[in-house]
Amino acid sequence: MIACLKCTACGAEYPADTLMNLCPRDQRPIEIIIDLEHLQATYPHGDWYRPGRQDMWRFGALLPLDIANPDERPYIVTLGEGCTPLLDYNDHELARYAGFSLLVKDEGKAHPGFGANPTQSFKDRGMAVTVSMARRHGLKKLAVPTQGNAGDSLCEYADAAGLSAVVAMPEDTPLPILGRVAAMAHGSDRFHLKRVAGTIREAGESLKKDWIPDGWFSVATFQEPGWRIEGKKTLGLELAEPSLPGEPWSLPDVIIYPTGGGTGVLGMWKAFSELECLGLIGPDRPRMICVQANATRPLVHAFENGLDDTQPCEAGNTLAYGLNVPGGVGHFKVLKIMRESGGMALSVTESEIHQTLSRVWEEKGWWICPEGAACIAAVPALLDQNMIEPGNRVVAFNTGSLEKYLPDLRHLL
Repeated sequence: MIACLKCTACGAEYPADTLMNLCPRDQRPIEIIIDLEHLQATYPHGDWYRPGRQDMWRFGALLPLDIANPDERPYIVTLGEGCTPLLDYNDHELARYAGFSLLVKDEGKAHPGFGANPTQSFKDRGMAVTVSMARRHGLKKLAVPTQGNAGDSLCEYADAAGLSAVVAMPEDTPLPILGRVAAMAHGSDRFHLKRVAGTIREAGESLKKDWIPDGWFSVATFQEPGWRIEGKKTLGLELAEPSLPGEPWSLPDVIIYPTGGGTGVLGMWKAFSELECLGLIGPDRPRMICVQANATRPLVHAFENGLDDTQPCEAGNTLAYGLNVPGGVGHFKVLKIMRESGGMALSVTESEIHQTLSRVWEEKGWWICPEGAACIAAVPALLDQNMIEPGNRVVAFNTGSLEKYLPDLRHLL
């Protein structure tokens, strides 16, 4: 139930069926505006929400394609993504000491009784919507620059949909991720792998030069018309949905999120706004904490210096490959959301990431990725800065599975 497309910066609106990349007026990202009035009129008893489904499509008509709609169902490509668990980490030493609840939203390995992201990464949410919307628009060839997981995910969903994909990724992408994409591209006329020196920035430049002019449609972060935001929106919807039938929708007090491009931050914020418009939650919002690696910290620099947008920076070296993003076209919006929520951006050291990853493995046996470890590593600093208070319900995100980063971090186990 799409009302229109809208620029996240200037507010320009475009027809719902417009196929576009960035806003032509200011080169800023586009978002999808869901027709909430039509949704409420169609589902006056709230049965757009279908909690019996164990995937992200449980949110029905609040997504741009509703799997229960016979006219839209044929376009949807789903591989069971979403509906992931919140793991209890209340025995974390600082949670016990300071008296707050710490939960980890695990987007990596599958857990019995829940949905499962097929490539063990939160990127599957955005790519499920992206590939489904691409089918709706009749696209056949998709292109993405990536630090790794988004390329893996695009290939998985494009393969299921019968589409073609080109993936550009850094040469130092973790071997398990690189290998999966390379295996699909080897001997294929539908899948192509382009390895580049540098980061996602150089990968994007390579696609713009050699592939986009030949008719490949870019689904890079924020480059498609809001599709990946809608997929990541389901992260926020899952945080808010009732844990038991009859309970109210509610939000945590603090969200700790590993932030490269920032699609998930925009997606969750959009989810909360829509839920408020539907009367399911009030105006209070979680403090949005964006965690980066010390090696590459454009958001932290902009936040600490009161800037409205990030400035291009040189990428460093970090085990948290997904955080090695030296800039982003949507960072202006991420900064605004952090400030509106009373949150902040902060960075953690490589040593903190490594030590936390090892500690979580030893204490819990969880296969968290380095980006997830970065979020948990940020907890002491957040306590010191009163971003976490006694009694708070805190959710830290683990965005992928540790095994996708082997053998680079085997020594930490």
